[in-house]
Parts: sequence; structure tokens; C-alpha cells
Amino acid sequence: MSSTVHTGPATPTRDRTSELQRYLAWTPALLGGVIALLGCILAGGGAYLVSLGGSLYYVVAGAMLIAAGLLMIKGKIAGVYTYIGAVAFTAIWTFWEVGLSGWELIPRLVGPFVLLILAILVAPLLDRTIGRRARKWGLIGAGGFAAALAVLIPIFNQQAAPNQLPEAHANAPFADSAYAPKKGEWNAYGGGQSAQRFSDLAQITPANAKDLKRVWTFHTGDIPKKYGSELTPLKIGNAIYGCTPMNKLFKLNAATGQKEWMYDPEVPASWVPYTAACRGVAYYENPKAAAGEACAARIIEGTLDMRLIAVDAKTGQPCQDFGKNGAADLKVGLAQKDSANGAITPVVPGTAAITGVPVIVHGVVVTGHQVLDGQRRWAASGVIRGYDAVTGELRFAWDINQPEVTKLPPDGKPYSLGTPNMWTTAVGDEKLGLVYLPMGNSAGDYYTSLRSDEEKKYSSALVALDVETGKPRWVYQTVHNDVWDYDLGSQPTLVEFPTAGGKVPAVLLPTKQGDMFVLDRATGKPLHQVDEVAVPQGGAEPDQRSPTQPFSRYHTLRKPDLVEHDMWGISPIDQMICRINFKRARYEGPFTPPELDRHNLEYPGYNGGSDWGSVAVDPQRGVIIANYNDMPNYDKLLTRKDADAMGLFPAGDPRAAGSASSAEGAGAQTGTPYGILVNAGWQMPTGVLCTRPPYGGIRAIDLATGKTLWDRPFGSARRNGPFGMPTFIPLEIGTPNNGGSVVTAGGLIFISAATDDLIKAIDIKTGEIVWSDVLPAGGQAAPIVYEQDGKEYVVIMAGGHHFMMTPGGDSLIAYALPDKK
Repeated sequence: MSSTVHTGPATPTRDRTSELQRYLAWTPALLGGVIALLGCILAGGGAYLVSLGGSLYYVVAGAMLIAAGLLMIKGKIAGVYTYIGAVAFTAIWTFWEVGLSGWELIPRLVGPFVLLILAILVAPLLDRTIGRRARKWGLIGAGGFAAALAVLIPIFNQQAAPNQLPEAHANAPFADSAYAPKKGEWNAYGGGQSAQRFSDLAQITPANAKDLKRVWTFHTGDIPKKYGSELTPLKIGNAIYGCTPMNKLFKLNAATGQKEWMYDPEVPASWVPYTAACRGVAYYENPKAAAGEACAARIIEGTLDMRLIAVDAKTGQPCQDFGKNGAADLKVGLAQKDSANGAITPVVPGTAAITGVPVIVHGVVVTGHQVLDGQRRWAASGVIRGYDAVTGELRFAWDINQPEVTKLPPDGKPYSLGTPNMWTTAVGDEKLGLVYLPMGNSAGDYYTSLRSDEEKKYSSALVALDVETGKPRWVYQTVHNDVWDYDLGSQPTLVEFPTAGGKVPAVLLPTKQGDMFVLDRATGKPLHQVDEVAVPQGGAEPDQRSPTQPFSRYHTLRKPDLVEHDMWGISPIDQMICRINFKRARYEGPFTPPELDRHNLEYPGYNGGSDWGSVAVDPQRGVIIANYNDMPNYDKLLTRKDADAMGLFPAGDPRAAGSASSAEGAGAQTGTPYGILVNAGWQMPTGVLCTRPPYGGIRAIDLATGKTLWDRPFGSARRNGPFGMPTFIPLEIGTPNNGGSVVTAGGLIFISAATDDLIKAIDIKTGEIVWSDVLPAGGQAAPIVYEQDGKEYVVIMAGGHHFMMTPGGDSLIAYALPDKK
């Protein structure tokens, strides 16, 4: 019997292995080509950055990547080793530059580590003798990367350890009970007349908030194209009152959310400004009305088409005693200058609108209106007017440049063109007969040479207006000759403030630049130190810049000045580009003025600090809750010729259709020498911002001292990512946020506001999120808390916001604890 050696089974295996190796033989060269290309980009851009005085890292790293890539293309294992050296160099540089700042590590390390794993995987194709070791290295590298993430993830959610919060006191030391809402109600936009956004309900606590469930949802049926529902409704008696983005008024049953009536004032779509929004309504009871009389209690709102509407709170029918058929026309007296021929013309629809909530003091409805940013220097007037809450009769007008005009201008002439306006919501003091107006800028925000002395006095200032005379009692300015669009967006808050001489009725004023001021309500004098600090000079109008600006020493949300390593991105390349643009721009800290031939960096930007969401105050604990934004703007002035070439024309100009003027921040500023481009938030084409997270936070502040009690990033990354793609990462990166909070005696903060489409409950003592729920749309609004039939409810408007790029919706949603069995 002959013996035969069978080798058949081994041959196909070797053949398959050889075939696979031949099939993959090109991958090291491909990876090497990618690495070499990246190296060329980094080395070239890095050289330019060095010429601007920036970091040397990108030149050195780029050179190492070029060498690694070329060696890999040539089939040399030394290429892998060289790349490993480049990653080691990158890691050392990263930790030297930013330490363990979690989010700042991402653009520096994630991309290089991904390529490192790929390099280790192709190493056996370059040197077969290290195949087994390379596989081990791959596992070690992947395991090390996972371990690094496990260590660093907690860093991403780092927050300051909470300081000891004051204990709650039943006598509410920082509140005046006359200005508080009735227990369990929400009878004004800010909760009560004090606008503290505080509820004295305590049924829901940090311990049981996890049990909150949706109990009803009301759909308004109103989602306009340029949506931005910012509603904070009222709860009075057994009813909820609110408005839709297109000003449809409604009344709901507070227990069930069932609609009782809806009134449509039929606002034309042409009157929608940049965003269709109605932040809320006002409630007024006529003290002279007989019981059961129509409109004895009424709901009053301002509309996008510049009307004041009054309807019966019980039936929703227009109040026939108010104006004409229940409406007062606020377009009367308004005009603008035509951009083409200089003629005085009626206001272009959509360039003036009321989105804020009227305030009622001494029976006078006081309202301002917004004037569309960036369009015309001689736009509609920012005149402030007061109307009788019963008759709708014009009681007064405050025209900054025509103080002698106390009602309508004579002979059909218009109110002064382009004066500072109040687009947000004021707060009133019934005892003093004052309404506190957070004023904006003159039209043409980024050019000041054409402003009158009176405009410069009252712009970006808090003005205490006497509702009996319609005249200013005092003014406190937060920005001198504002050329940064730092208008006052927050509704101020009334508090009883402790001083060495006892409690003083005070007004708390947050600003977009991050400062907080506490002013004596009667005099406007600061109750804390304010310094006039020297600020950068020069810019396009050097003779216009104030040598100093006021900086509050009570409290600021302002973060340290930006530096080069604060630049961010999703990779080393776009981070390098942001570094280059940072170095090219003019930035010398706060209040760096805009220039004509160079970008300037404005930090915080016009959506920084506190905006229209305002702050909340717990008067029992003496704590301020402030959610805030922390983003710059990247601005550039343009000559009139360049602005025209770019299609920057004002709204109403036939050439403006589809032009860049339709974008927020892009402004023709017709009537001035310059147009303006504003990159709000300083976004890259990828949609990623150029500065490091967090972009938003929430902070607890001791009201008595201004001391920070805790501070944390606010807004998760679940819906954020490059090119608008959600990452679904649940970590609190700190996102842009617009909309306010409410605090409760139960020790909770309820807030949505961020771009993650969540409503959250936060423990006021620690800043810990104890409950959240996913909303069907963005929650760019402030919630309310109320009680009905012994149950505590939390209600939020989930309508989304196109500027915040959150989904649109029409849902007013109520939450409560389950009934006890």
C-alpha cells in the first residue's frame, strides 16, 4: 500500500490569503495619500497662521504627516511609525495647550486617532513580520481609545461645584407681595407684576419630578413659514390665555387644555418680520365695569401688523369700546424714508411689528415695537406709546427726537424716523407709576454718526417712563453709543434689594454683553459698583467711540476674552481655519469696534448673555437663575458699492427679493455709508461654530451679593452636529438657547430654551437635571407653573424657531404628577 501526502486543504487557504493581500495591497498607499494631503493642507495653512503670529503646531504636524504619507505610499513601514510619532506629538501639544478641557480635545485628537487606528490596521501589509504584533497594537489602540473616552466623557459634563444656597424663607425677603401673582396663578408675562418668574407652588419637588407625565396637549394649528412661537401664556382663574405666532388669541380650560374660544385678528402674512412671534398677552380688569358687563375683563395683545387688540376674556369677542371695533391702529404716525428717492412713505409691511407683551400700569397700556434690523437708517420711529386700557385712546407718545410731541405729530407728519425702539417687554411699577423700558438702538445699528444727542442718550438704556406724563423720570445706559447691536432684550425684574440702609425697591437688569445691573427703582442709581473701563478705540468711526464703557461689578455672565486656542471645529483643518480667521480679524476684547476692510470679532455677540428669555428670581431663597448664551459674532462692514453688489437691499426695495438682506444679521443699512455682514455665532460652512463649547449655560446667582452659586453647560448635543445632522449624543455640550425659565418653591427650575428639544427640571440647589422630556418641536419659550383643582401643572409652548434651527410645531403641552391612587 502506497502512502500519499495530501496537501489540498492548505492550498486554497494560502491562495485566499494571498488573494486578499493582493486585493488590499493598495490600501497603505491610499491611506498614505490621504495623510500626505492632510499634511500639505496643515503645513500650508499653518505657515500662513505662523505669519499672522499664530501657533507653530500645524506646520510641524503637517510636515510629519507629509513624511508619513510619502513613506506609506512607497510601502515603507516607517510611514506608520512616523504617523504614530505625529499623533504622540499632537497629544503632547494638545494637553499642553488645553489640558483636560473635554470638548476642546475633540478637534485636536479624534480625527488623528481615527487615522491612527487605520494606520495600525494596514501596518501588516507593509511589513508581514509584524502582522501578529500589529493586530495586538490595533486592539491595544482601539482599547486605549475607548478607555480615553471613558475617562474624558465625565469631563464633558463638568460643572462648578455648587456653593451653599440660602434657605427658603416663607416671608419672601426679596419680593413685594403686592406685585406677586395670586397663589397658583400666572397673571402676567413674567408671572406677576414683578416679572420674577417664580411660583410659590411646591407639590413638584426634585424627589418626585421624575414622575411627571403629559396630561394634555393643545394644538394651535398655526405654524407660519418663518415660525418662532415664543409664547408664555397666562393662567387666570380656571383659564389659560395665549396667542399664536400669527396673533390668534385663545382661551383654554386650565385643567383639560380644551379650547373655549379662539379669535383671529387676521394678520396679513406680508406683515411677518424676520420671525412670526407673539410672546404673550396682557390681562386687564376694568375697575369701573359692572358685574357681567362685556369686556369687564379683557385680553390685550400687540400684533405683527401694528395693532393693539382687546377681546372679552370670557367670550373672545372684540371689545367694542376699545379703539375701532376692538383695535387701535399703531401704524398711524409711523413712516420711513424711501431708499431710492428719499421720499417719506408709509411703513413697509414686515419692517415694524409688535412681538413683545404690552404692560399695563395705572390703566395705561404701554407698548413699543420692533423695527427690522439692518434695513434703513431712516426706518420707522421707535416711539413709545400708551393707550387707555378701556377706550384704546392714545394717552401719550414719547418721541425721543420730538419731545414736544406728546400724542400724534401735527399736520400728519410722522414721528421721528429711526429712533431707538423697545422690541422686547417692559415691566411696570404700579406704586411708582413707572414703566421700565429696555431700549434698543437707533435704526442702522452699526453706524452712529447720524444719531442725535438724544438718541445717543437713550439707546441701549433702561428708561423709567412716567405713565401719567409720558416723560422719562430717569435713564441708565448700559452701552455708550452702541455700535454692536447690544440692545436690551430681557424684561427687567423687580426685587426688594438689601443694602446697608435697609431694603430698597430695585430693578434687576441683565444685558446681552453679560452684565447684570441692580438699580434703585425710584432714581436709577446703581446699588453696587459700576466701573467705567477703557475699551478699544478706532474702527470705521473713530471719533464716535466712547473711551470707556460701563462694567458691572455686581455680576457678569461674560466669560474671559477669547484667545487663539479657543478656536474649535470638527477636525484639525477647520480648527486651523478658524484660528487663521481669528488672527486676521480685529479683536481686542469687549467692545472692539467694527472696521471697514477687516472683520471684527464681537464677543459676546448680539445673542450673548441674557436675551428676551430674561432671568428668573426665587425671592424666598434669594437666588437668580440665568440661562445665557456664550457665542461671538464675526462682523464686517461693507462699502455701499460692495453692499449693493452683494444684493444687500432693504425690505420693500424691489431689488431685495431673495437677496442677502433676508438673512438675520445681513444689513443694507441704507442711508449710511456702510452695509454690514454679521455671522451670528461665527458659524463655519459645516454649521459648526468656530469657538469652543459650551455655547450656552445656566447659572445660579446669590441675589444679595452677586456671587455665583453654581454654573453648568446647558443644552445637550443630541440634535446638534455638522451640516445640521443630529449626533444623538446626550452629553450637555452647552448649546445656544433662547427662552426663559421658571423657579418654584418646590426647589425646581423648569426650562426648555436649548436646541435639544427637551424640557428639563433642574434642582435649584445643585444644578442637577432631575427630569426631562422630549418635545415634538423646539421649546424656544418660557414655561409657566400654576395650580388647578389642587394639582400643580407645568406648561410649555413647543413651537420651534427657524433662527434656532429647531423643528416647528404648534403644541402647548401640560405636565403634572399622576393622581394618587
